[in-house]
Amino acid sequence: MKLFKLSFLIVLLGALASCTKDLDRSPLYGVTSVTVFSTPAGYKQALAKVYSHFSLTGSGGAGSSDIAGIDAGTSSYVRLHWSLQELTTDEAIVAWNDPGLPDLHTMSWGSSNDLIKGFYNRLFSQITVANEFLRESATGRVGEKGFSATEAGEIKAYNAEVRFIRAYDYLVALDLFGNVPFSTEANLIGGDRPEQIKRTELFTWVENELKAAEAELKEPKTNEYGRVDKAAAWMSLARLYLNAKIYSGTDRSTDAITYAKKVISAGYTLENTYKNLFLADNNLRKNEIIFSIPFDGLRMQTYGGTTFLVHASLGGNMSASEAGVDAAWAGLRTTKNLVDLFPNSGADTRALFYTNGQNKQINDVGTFTDGYAVTKWMNITSEGKPGKHPTFVDNDFPMFRLAEAYLIYAEAQLRGGTGGDATTALQYINKLRERAYGNPSGNLASLELTTILDERARELYWEGLRRTDLIRFAKFTDASYLWPFKGGVKEGRGVESFRTLFPLPAADITANPNLTQNTGY
Repeated sequence: MKLFKLSFLIVLLGALASCTKDLDRSPLYGVTSVTVFSTPAGYKQALAKVYSHFSLTGSGGAGSSDIAGIDAGTSSYVRLHWSLQELTTDEAIVAWNDPGLPDLHTMSWGSSNDLIKGFYNRLFSQITVANEFLRESATGRVGEKGFSATEAGEIKAYNAEVRFIRAYDYLVALDLFGNVPFSTEANLIGGDRPEQIKRTELFTWVENELKAAEAELKEPKTNEYGRVDKAAAWMSLARLYLNAKIYSGTDRSTDAITYAKKVISAGYTLENTYKNLFLADNNLRKNEIIFSIPFDGLRMQTYGGTTFLVHASLGGNMSASEAGVDAAWAGLRTTKNLVDLFPNSGADTRALFYTNGQNKQINDVGTFTDGYAVTKWMNITSEGKPGKHPTFVDNDFPMFRLAEAYLIYAEAQLRGGTGGDATTALQYINKLRERAYGNPSGNLASLELTTILDERARELYWEGLRRTDLIRFAKFTDASYLWPFKGGVKEGRGVESFRTLFPLPAADITANPNLTQNTGY
């Protein structure tokens, strides 16, 4: 079983459960934080609940949501983060008219957008569950329970993982929303409304938390599959520092190189075949994939995550059965901008496009055959066999890959960071291109920053990173770089600069007087 051996379908933490007006009533089902955290097994189940926010929408299987007042389809971590990072850019467009969805590609979203609200709620729900876990796994709290030294040591390791996850969530919040409500294990559930933290202050907090978690996490490649280790912390710090000029106003390229080098030196190697990283048995690619969000067609059934990416990418003349699934949802395609980054698409094996019956030009966003389809995510194994279930897929979602560490090193070196060198940076980029071409024919002779942006698109497209990349290169909002239907017009147009941040949901602004809305909303 490729999932680390936990039940993701566990009861919610009692401290987060709904309550009644009668405070003297016993908790529903007899589940409280006292009972959940009374045994080492309970701690591991609670750890599973923290991780499960990345993959599942609720404890009741596909279609369920553990976030009240929201449809499960608009509460999936991977699906919504991917949408905010990809559908707002040149890499993806969708044919559907679900509420709030068209606004992403036209860059016309507001503070009541359902998808922005859904991801925001999922993000802070996971932070809330993490805070509860950290309260209960503090050294003093664990010491009161009479566990053995070995059991207490395992719980300490769990604590580091959850501390990392919470810091990573705040990193995502920092990237998407800027100034956000902030709470830790010191803020009890049901207490005062959270205060808002400034983006620059949150940057420093995330940096310090990731370093603190790193010190306690297991060594690279020694934890159970689907759980984080030191290399995940190093990758998060490398990303944080690469974008530090945007987040904090200070360039930290040298630090980005430092942490990219830690990952590169940890013993990971590139997978020989690029496409294998995204197929139904990509859990076998631990040589390159540093941390994945696991999905399983039998044990983790959800319409979000990679089930969404596989089904929604199919339509037109494409065969669903050849992709290992039972239906084509006819939604996701890409724009000509991504396609044009592969002038040698026949030689570059990363150019995973379906063109039969598809138009390269997009005239009608609502027509699936306008825009090339993308075949990067397929529910088939590297041996050509279908996944275990025809609806719910087995593809895990890679959060960090060695390839990204190479790209971070090269970009940070070009931005003036020290501790690296131009020769090594070029070698790393050419390693990626040699894998893509199968030989050195695609190798580059030199690097420029624009080369890195294009290479990141070729290597990392549809992995949930493009919006952040375009912002870092000052190409996200203005008219210096256009793509079809950017700003809601066919030829594309520049949009307001404030859209480099998403709005805090209007409902949260109304509920919490401590919050100030982002500029422009």
